[in-house]
Parts: sequence; structure tokens; C-alpha cells
Amino acid sequence: MMRDRLTTGLGLVTLLLLLVGFTLAFVVPPDVNQGSLVRLMFVHVPSAWLSYLAYGGTGLFGLLYLITRGRSFDRLSMASAEIGLVFTVSTLVGGMLWAKPTWGTYWVWEPRLTTTALSLLIYGGYLLVRGMIEEPERRARVAAVIGVAGTLYVPVNYMSVYWWRSIHQTPTLNLLGKVQFKAAPIYGVELLIMTVAFTLLYVYLLRVRGTLARLAEEREERAFDLEVRHG
Repeated sequence: MMRDRLTTGLGLVTLLLLLVGFTLAFVVPPDVNQGSLVRLMFVHVPSAWLSYLAYGGTGLFGLLYLITRGRSFDRLSMASAEIGLVFTVSTLVGGMLWAKPTWGTYWVWEPRLTTTALSLLIYGGYLLVRGMIEEPERRARVAAVIGVAGTLYVPVNYMSVYWWRSIHQTPTLNLLGKVQFKAAPIYGVELLIMTVAFTLLYVYLLRVRGTLARLAEEREERAFDLEVRHG
């Protein structure tokens, strides 16, 4: 009961922050150079952040599973990978909508976009492997290894605009060395609100999907026990 109340409360806070964030997104003034197109940043950047967070969670929970063999960590790792895939697609769609008026095309095979697309293959493969292995312990073990290795994508993707020749702009929020926000202060406030909202959204979705995975697992175990008894 307490867990359900916490999840519900988290969902309500997340929804409130998202409503505030989306409202402000249409209130802030247009950018001097990009005009109203800059409003895409308030969804595109938090989506990218959430995908990083989710993939990091996939690796972390996978590592915890390998250390403890706790089934809950395996469920959370799977849930985190699913969330990461969804928001990677959101990141790519937002980036394509931004790219068309600025670059003249929806897609360019440059380092940031290419490595982002690659993550769909990595974590799509992670989920595919899970679906192909029936034995729970082996499935969790193999998936955990893939999840831990897959987290290498995050620093590679973030650093791609620095390491290789790229037409993609460097991060709006520069985390290398002295932290700098390369935009108007009002955009920083709005981006902070949306980033916090998306972070809470990740935690909320993780709890909900993890609970659903646990219920499905318990149902499968009961069905297996019944089959054995009446076999």
C-alpha cells in the first residue's frame, strides 16, 4: 500500500512538473537565431538525458544482478532498457524535426546521430536476447552482461561531437571543465524544470514497469507450478 501511494504521488508530481514545463515552453520568448524552433530543445534535450539515465540504469541494475543474483535487479534492468529505447526514439524524432529547417535534411550520418541510432541496435538486441532465452537465470545473466557493456554508449555518444568532425552543435549544457549553459538564462530555467520532470518520469515509469514485470513473473511461476503438479 505504501509503495502504491509513493508511486501515485511520484506520478502526480511528475505530471505537475510536466504541465508547468510545457506551459513555459510556449511562454518563453523565441530565440534570436532559431525563433520558435528553439522550443524543441525543451523536449529534445531532456529526452536525450532520460535515455542516458535509462541506459545507465540498465547497466547499473545489471551489475547489481551479477553481484547479488537478485531477481528484482534483473526486472529493473529490463524496465530501464525499455524506457531508454522509447526515449531514444523520442530524441531522434525531436532531432530530426530540428535538423530539417537548420540543416536542410532530416538525417545526416554524422557521429552524434549515428551513435544514437546505434543505441537502438544495442538495446533492441538486449531485449531480443531476453526474449530468446527461456531459462530465467541464464537470461538474466546474459542480459546483464550486455547491459553493462552497453553503457559504454553513453560517454561515446556524449563525446562524439568533440572527438569527431560533426555538424551537430556541442551540448547546450557543457559539462566538461567549468559547467556552462550556452543559451539565454530563461531557457536554462525552463530546461532545468523539464530535465527534473523527465528524471522523475524515469523513476515513475521504472517503478510501474518493474511492478508489472514482477507480477508477470509471479504469474508465470504459478502457472509452471500448476503444470508440474498436474503434469
